[in-house]
Amino acid sequence: MTVRSMANSQIESGAPITLQELYPSSPFFMEARSLRVTGLLKGYSVETAIGVIEDGEKSLKINTQHLRDVSFRVGSVYQFIGELHIEPNNEARTGRNVDGIDINLYRKTIELLRRFLEVEEDNRNMVE
Repeated sequence: MTVRSMANSQIESGAPITLQELYPSSPFFMEARSLRVTGLLKGYSVETAIGVIEDGEKSLKINTQHLRDVSFRVGSVYQFIGELHIEPNNEARTGRNVDGIDINLYRKTIELLRRFLEVEEDNRNMVE
């Protein structure tokens, strides 16, 4: 997830997704798509500021060079928001430790949020 110059553009909120939903034919797998990802920090290099998060069998490299005041501990759960860049690494614009999060409940929350937003969109379309 890479931070680009935001001088003339609006910052989008990150769409909450699971790492399992990030594959080439996924609607979320688009260059510069703003995403929110959560996973267990499996590795982190202080020299490169690259971390690898994992959720189940899926993993994602995150460039954290623009993050301040975040202490990274391998084995902790983190959430990052930023823009997806297919190659080479993804840079986060924000990140936080979310140790204690119930990942299964979080996945259900994402699903329910999407259903709610679909209903809201359908209701808006009926009014127009």
